[in-house]
Amino acid sequence: MGFFDKLKAGLEKTRKSFTEKIEQLVIGYATIDDEFLDDLEAVLLSADVGVATTSKLMAEIRKGIKDKLINSPDDLKPFLQEKISAMLVGQSPAEAAHNPPTVILVVGVNGVGKTTTIGKLASYYCENGKKVLLAAGDTFRAAAIDQIEIWGQRTGTEVIKHAEGSDPAAVAFDAVQAAKARKADMVIIDTAGRLHTKSNLMEELKKINRVIAKEIADAPHETLLVLDATTGQNAINQAKLFGDAVKLSGVVLTKLDGTAKGGVVIAINNELDLPVKWVGVGEGVNDLRPFVAADFAAALFADK
Repeated sequence: MGFFDKLKAGLEKTRKSFTEKIEQLVIGYATIDDEFLDDLEAVLLSADVGVATTSKLMAEIRKGIKDKLINSPDDLKPFLQEKISAMLVGQSPAEAAHNPPTVILVVGVNGVGKTTTIGKLASYYCENGKKVLLAAGDTFRAAAIDQIEIWGQRTGTEVIKHAEGSDPAAVAFDAVQAAKARKADMVIIDTAGRLHTKSNLMEELKKINRVIAKEIADAPHETLLVLDATTGQNAINQAKLFGDAVKLSGVVLTKLDGTAKGGVVIAINNELDLPVKWVGVGEGVNDLRPFVAADFAAALFADK
């Protein structure tokens, strides 16, 4: 099964709560009237598209009706697919910098699949011929260090680690130094999802950023926030919290195959002006891939 087919299959629950409800609306109405638009708005909200994004899409639809681009309910699906695809166009994931190493900082709360995401990112870049180094920066959770080491063994990548409870910024510093010395293309740094001490998680992330920037002026080149798609609108709140502490460059959305709340992809991009750069639709190592807006929109509106 190719990745588009996996994406299509992964969006099945969202499609049932979103596209199929739109289809039922289209069948139930001969013409577009205020009642139809009210029902459509309710469908958008139920798919966790969010209030702000729903309002924006409804404004586009009303404009489409006025401009004669939508003349009947049948015109609605292709119109929405085009608008959602356009809304989601963003930046591509980081490639190796001209002056390596490229530093990728990965943040997110515990339980979203952050460490697994790092392993899959390492696998992706290794498959594409990059020399990757991993940093076990979540030093407050012993299992996280062990997980990173397992992924290092799987992907054949070196892991920089310190003892449990060590200073995460020191791990990041050593990782960047090692990446420079070993001429690595990419260094991917794990971070804590929460701390077992009184110190503030966000302050810790700021400190890691400062340490990295001292070693490489424009690093980190990418700061990815890992979000669990099944949390729906709560993912927006997490993004705002982390965005206040560090400059996020994009989102990795995991567990898209386990939720009917896939509309949150659109909300994240629109409400936070933060592109979804990677999407996960399964447990396999190859089930995390760069996000392609047109593919997402096509899979969302695909026939069963």
